Amino acid sequence: MLHFRLTITTEQHKALDRKLKTAEQLGDLRSVKFILAVRAYAHYQTLEQAARVLDLSEQQVSRYVFQFLCYGVHGVGFRKPSGRKPKLTAEQKHQLGQLLDEGPEACGFAGGCWRSPMIQQLIGDRFGVYYNVFYIAQLLRNLGFSFQKAKFVSDHLNEVERQRWRTHVWPQLLRLAREQNALLLFGDEASFPQWGTLSYTWARRGQQPQVRTSGKRKGYKVFGLIDYFTGRFFHQATSERLTSLTYQQFLTHVLEQTTQPIILIQDGARYHTSAAMKEFFARHADRLTVAQLPSYSPDLNPIEKLWKKVKQAETHLVYFATYEALTAKVDSALVKFTNRHEEVLALFGIAA
Repeated sequence: MLHFRLTITTEQHKALDRKLKTAEQLGDLRSVKFILAVRAYAHYQTLEQAARVLDLSEQQVSRYVFQFLCYGVHGVGFRKPSGRKPKLTAEQKHQLGQLLDEGPEACGFAGGCWRSPMIQQLIGDRFGVYYNVFYIAQLLRNLGFSFQKAKFVSDHLNEVERQRWRTHVWPQLLRLAREQNALLLFGDEASFPQWGTLSYTWARRGQQPQVRTSGKRKGYKVFGLIDYFTGRFFHQATSERLTSLTYQQFLTHVLEQTTQPIILIQDGARYHTSAAMKEFFARHADRLTVAQLPSYSPDLNPIEKLWKKVKQAETHLVYFATYEALTAKVDSALVKFTNRHEEVLALFGIAA
């Protein structure tokens, strides 16, 4: 067994990258395992950990590493699969779909999402069937899968609390708002940076599009509230920091614009829940009822979608030479959405 340190040089890393890409394209699972085993041992420096991560035996990892020590990168010799192996049966395809639903980690892979070479290896390991890596996409489409962009989900999520919000808290707030003829307001804040924001766009292959930026680390902040019943949009922009004081100023302005009771739904930002804000809410308890969203749950707050629409329509891929240019652009966009109640209601899934 190996008990010494293995170091891979930068040049060897680059060569292994090229070899790995070729091996994946050829469907040479042995060479893929060889390269991954060498890298895993170099990273962890123990056979046990490297074998556990790759779901290989320690003997296999030891053999691959010894071959690398003897022959270096040239020890990776590609071998195309000999002969055509049988295709997956209908039952095997069903089993494959279930394995994919369980996710890579449940199947012994590192990483949170599937990639074609991983699925290719999974099929070979579980069913003894070889598919070219380029066919994997077609196979997945046939099984009802599609190529999608992943999204982050916080590991702080409390699903019990989120479910309680959906089934108990939200229906109670909705009923209370109707009984009191109150505004039911979802609130949040957004920041628009002068240095700009990027998004997907069209360009020639191999020619990455470029957007100028001032590089100035300054942003324009906006408080916002949208009403569930009418689509009314309250907002207030500021160049100052978002604090309990500026939040109070915004809410005071909103209270002055209406005589209706207000049910305010907010997240757990510190300046929302500070001692100063608790005193403010207590002073206005006759008109203002406050409800907290579950922690780390922006998907439950429809105003997040409004900020996304504003940025997509007005600020993505735009060069702001001056801070004044940024503020003018954002102010103009906010005024537009103030008068677009139908679009705001659509964020709730409600048609005007």
